[in-house]
Amino acid sequence: QVQLEESGGGSVETGGSLKLSCRQTGYIIRSATVTWFRQAPGQGREGVASLYTGRRDSTSYADSVKGRFSISQDNADATVYLEMNDLKPEDTGIYYCAMWTGEILIPNRFWGSNYKIWGRGTQVTVSS
Repeated sequence: QVQLEESGGGSVETGGSLKLSCRQTGYIIRSATVTWFRQAPGQGREGVASLYTGRRDSTSYADSVKGRFSISQDNADATVYLEMNDLKPEDTGIYYCAMWTGEILIPNRFWGSNYKIWGRGTQVTVSS
């Protein structure tokens, strides 16, 4: 059984940085689409960044985070990272990673219904 564990959340001030980790445990899937979603209080879930671990340079980002967030992978450690820079109060929320065991085409990656495996989330709070 595949499980995802997020870590790295915390509280920072505007302009600060955090690096989130999404680590696979249990059965490891080497080629998968992994996407970070976030949910702010009282709002819906939003796709933030995504990659397909089976191919390099298969990343996509929401417009709201382009140039500030970077998604990457460490295949040896079965971990996907989300490096977040120049954080803003509107980045506050619970960040979840989700996985599909295969490739989801980029236009469809931010649809949460495409994913069957989810982590429990990690809280990110950005104060002004």
